[in-house]
Amino acid sequence: MDKEFRPTSLDEMVGQSHLLAKDAPFRKLLEKRALPHSFFYGPPGTGKTTLARIVASVYESDFFELNATSLKIEEIRKIIERYKNSFITPILFIDEVHRLSKTQQEVVLPIMEKNLALVLGASTENPFFSLTAAIRSRSFLFEFRPLNEEELWELAKRVTKKLQIQIEDVAKEPLLRLAQGDARNIIKLLGTAAVISSKITPKLLGQLAPTSFHEGSSESHYDLISALIKSVRGSDVDAGLYYLARLIEGGEPPEYIARRLVILASEDIGNANPNALNLAVSTMVAVKSIGYPEAKIPLAQCVVYLASSPKSNASYKAIKKAIKAVREGRLQPIPPYLRPPKYEGYKNPHDYGGWVEQAYTSEPVRFYESNGIGFEKKLLEWLQKIKT
Repeated sequence: MDKEFRPTSLDEMVGQSHLLAKDAPFRKLLEKRALPHSFFYGPPGTGKTTLARIVASVYESDFFELNATSLKIEEIRKIIERYKNSFITPILFIDEVHRLSKTQQEVVLPIMEKNLALVLGASTENPFFSLTAAIRSRSFLFEFRPLNEEELWELAKRVTKKLQIQIEDVAKEPLLRLAQGDARNIIKLLGTAAVISSKITPKLLGQLAPTSFHEGSSESHYDLISALIKSVRGSDVDAGLYYLARLIEGGEPPEYIARRLVILASEDIGNANPNALNLAVSTMVAVKSIGYPEAKIPLAQCVVYLASSPKSNASYKAIKKAIKAVREGRLQPIPPYLRPPKYEGYKNPHDYGGWVEQAYTSEPVRFYESNGIGFEKKLLEWLQKIKT
């Protein structure tokens, strides 16, 4: 179903304006046919594969779509050998690129080095740490973002026009909520609904997606996740669990909820309870592995723990101050004894029992102010103790 709605040109694509706007560097490189080896990463249904195919169309080149999970080295070598004496530079598109083994990367690397093909890749995960330094240095990473409601609605209008169906005004909000930033979700929902009726209603959508639909609820998932975060920040365990249940029953992906809890653990709890971040990250890993329905259990455990933890946003406020100083141009030269390779005059704290008085910036700076809450208080006391 989604293939018949797949864009064939840059102007037909919906979303990713940071890449495809007329003045965007990516678009300029593509239109000048000067695009470097590139890897796209972002959520499903955001146009990664579609854009790769459009690149091949712009280049008027042969397109080979591969998948890292089933990719055979001999397959790559045969493709390159076929174009050995050709004026055509093929495009190798590798999906799930973060799953490329080191051996596979060793085969791809010389192809990139010698420009025997334009190598593109896609992944739902940032492949930066899974790619070798040699491949990273010869390529660019481009992030794809979930489609916003305006972009999803534009796509929905195109689909309804082609399918000759009508969306009731009251069905717009639940349709966009069900899409969750994924273009394929919009196409799938409308395409399936069109088989049943020419009029898309909230009731019909609820019947097609009963586990992720709440008819009559005016709150968006943004409202619910905001309420969850603020309840946990306010140490209200039961309110946190209530909004978590709303999100789970509304079909919110467990990975999204977990990511927001990881951010909260660092931003709102921080060093008042450092273990909060550990538990939140563990929760994120766990829910990705097990999915629903069991994912609700570690999510609930995490919400209870974070809501019950002491709160401090001292680290969050400190980095905001530091970044502000840098952006305003308040830059200082690094003291010479901190620079490699000689470090002349540098005093190693280990040689002085763990701490020695020494300036680490040319002029004094002050960004961090401890709130003295929970374990953060012990850290402050330790710093004060060693410096007296």
